[in-house]
Amino acid sequence: MENPEDFTKIESVFVRHRNALLLRGHFTQLYIDYYLHLMQHGIRHAVELDQMLKDFLAMLALHLVARPWAETHAWTVNLRAPRVNVFVTGGSVQESLTGRVFTEDVREPDRNFFYSQTTTPKLAEPRVSTLEVTGNDPLAWISQYYAQSEQRPARAFRLEDENFALVAAQPDCDMAWFEALDAEAVSNIETTEDTKLLETRRFRFACGCTLEIILPILGGWKDRLDDIFADENTITVQCPRCAANYSVTRDMLR
Repeated sequence: MENPEDFTKIESVFVRHRNALLLRGHFTQLYIDYYLHLMQHGIRHAVELDQMLKDFLAMLALHLVARPWAETHAWTVNLRAPRVNVFVTGGSVQESLTGRVFTEDVREPDRNFFYSQTTTPKLAEPRVSTLEVTGNDPLAWISQYYAQSEQRPARAFRLEDENFALVAAQPDCDMAWFEALDAEAVSNIETTEDTKLLETRRFRFACGCTLEIILPILGGWKDRLDDIFADENTITVQCPRCAANYSVTRDMLR
């Protein structure tokens, strides 16, 4: 049975009289699972990139709870310096998030670009949007994303002890109050404002990839094994979503 303590809980809270939506969560457990994943697959990130990916995962989790349950979102930011792609994806129905950093063979853009893809069972094709973002802070990216793609203001906050919050303006939001918010005010919002808990969702860091899923993707190479194996009997195949490493032998593809 699944243990609720293995999940990160995200709360959606309506701030009455201010007409704002507060999304908040404590991400320690999700980060523990993330680091266990890195250890299992021998993945190491530079400190800056590690924090960037963790922050981006937190922002996606908060955003998912502001959106309908059935949606699955995938975000990629293509940075000019450092030249990397930061990728995260997740969905509320799956109750999972995953992500990775691409550092090799990354296209060098002249600006930083944010790519968003949203899928739902009702859409025949994913909804895609692209915007230019500034800086290397995922909390700033999500504010820029909301301003352009969500058509409403939002502000993200780093709180103490790996807590994060996102405040999104609703129609008739008290914008003077919204603009004056800081981390302390967001942390104490239940003592200073009239709030109502709307719902709670939960997430964990999990991709769902397995060797059984990876192998069929390579099935088209079974008649050209020398092209991918060269003089080796084993190659390492990497999951494009979470960078998990899998050893694949010639016999597996035969």
